[in-house]
Amino acid sequence: MRITMIGAGYVGLVSGACLADFGHEVVCIDKDPAKIAALHAGRMPIYEPGLDALVAENVRQKRLTFSTDLKPAVADAQAVFIA
Repeated sequence: MRITMIGAGYVGLVSGACLADFGHEVVCIDKDPAKIAALHAGRMPIYEPGLDALVAENVRQKRLTFSTDLKPAVADAQAVFIA
């Protein structure tokens, strides 16, 4: 399932990473370009034990991506969550 998670903070990033780990294709959207740039660089904007490894593995598997561009992410989604 293609899922868009609006918000890449404590709720959105953790939920998105877990949904990706279940096998879904997830894009986490955030309005903060610095946060998205950090996630693309592999830096976590929050602390949650084990989150960095979970995110890295799902990015590697191409199930988890990050963007600031809401419109195409919502248009392509089968489910949208606001976090």
